[in-house]
This record gives sequence, C-alpha cells and structure tokens, in this order.
Amino acid sequence: MSARIKTGMVLAAGFGTRMRPLTDTKPKPLIPLMGEPLIDWCMDRMRDHGTEKVVVNAHYLADQLQDHFHLDPMVTMVHETEILETGGGVLNALPELGEDPFFVANSDVVWLEGPSPAMKRLEDFWDDETMDALLLLQPTVRAFGYTGYGDYFLDPLGNAIRRSEGEVAPYLFTGLRIVHPRLFDGEQPGAFSMLRLFDKAEAEGRLKAVVHDGEWYHLGTPEALDEAEDIIRRGQTRSNTR
Repeated sequence: MSARIKTGMVLAAGFGTRMRPLTDTKPKPLIPLMGEPLIDWCMDRMRDHGTEKVVVNAHYLADQLQDHFHLDPMVTMVHETEILETGGGVLNALPELGEDPFFVANSDVVWLEGPSPAMKRLEDFWDDETMDALLLLQPTVRAFGYTGYGDYFLDPLGNAIRRSEGEVAPYLFTGLRIVHPRLFDGEQPGAFSMLRLFDKAEAEGRLKAVVHDGEWYHLGTPEALDEAEDIIRRGQTRSNTR
C-alpha cells in the first residue's frame, strides 16, 4: 500500500557541538554509524515508508550536505542563512512542504523498528480533524543514551501532556512527528522552537502521541555513538534489524 502522507522533512542545520571533535570538519548528520551517515538511517526509513519528497534544511557546513544529496531526486535542500531552530526551520521550509500533513524527523536520532514500522503507525493513527501534531514517544526506560526526566505523559485517549518542572515523565519525544501546516498559522519568520507550537496544540487538545515499540538511540556524543554501534553490532537490542 502506498503512503498516505507523502512528504517529510529532516532537520539537519545544527552545529552538533556535543559531538566534537567529529563535527569540527563534518556536519553531525553525516557522522557515520556502522558505516552509514546518521541522516541516511532516517532517509532509509522515509524511503521504506514510501515518502516521495523529503526537505532537508542545512546551515553548518551546508555544502557537504548539498553534495551528499545532489543526485537524490527525492531530496529538496533548503539553506538557512542563520540557525532557525526546529520551529523556525520548518516554518521556513513550508513553501516546499505543501498544504497537507507531513513528517518531521531529527537527523541525529536512530530508531530500530518494532513489530510495526514507526512511520506507518503514526500515519495510521493520524486524524486531520482532531490533530495538529502527532508525536512518537519512547519509554525512558528503553531509551539508549538518555539521562533526562522525560518529556510527556500520555492519557488513554492518546493525548500528550508535557511534564511540569520538577516532574518525572515516563516518555520522551523521539524527534519523529507528523504535523499539519496549520500548526504554524500566525507564526512569524525567525528562530523559535517547535516545542512552543506543541504546547499550543496541547492546550487546544490537538497534540496526540503514539508510543514506539522498537529501539531508540540518542547519539549526542562520540562516546554514545561508539557504544550504540557496539550494541547494535552485537545484536543486544530487542529489535536488531534495520
């Protein structure tokens, strides 16, 4: 069956400062994991899903990302003259993303599929009438490389509720989501976090979430990258197929 949501965006403009010295001369999305650039792990998922167009934003060492994708007809590059953060970056790319819901993924996380592909599960749960954003969440106890306090609670109806300061939440945001362009209505160009838009959708009862049933890796440092590669190579994950 062909994909219903046919467009995606991969966020790849950041400096990757915590991944230094690897990012001194190479953008973080091109740092390899098991011989494949991090961003290509995400792009493989997009292709497997049947995505027809993927927008990639770039700023730091943007020429390297441009060269990486210059022969890929599925990819449209959007260059940012300044870092626009997650919200501003997507808003800047909206003219290329169209008027229908689209996927957004961070280029520096890797997920391994569970019984059902994550993007298909999000697509199946998506409802244009009741949602402006749909997040893929991961249980913090099964999140490799994560040491925080979680991001969200989830009620039985799939409503995502962001934790307050001082709370510990059972789920973190994986960096993969579906958003509708109307989420950006009224926003002005410039740098801002998409978290503010998630909060707006939550307040309106239009922020939903699905829990990932596979593995998820946060690769923030060279040490985390090495450890993740070792774990995946030795097949120590519960979901060790790409």
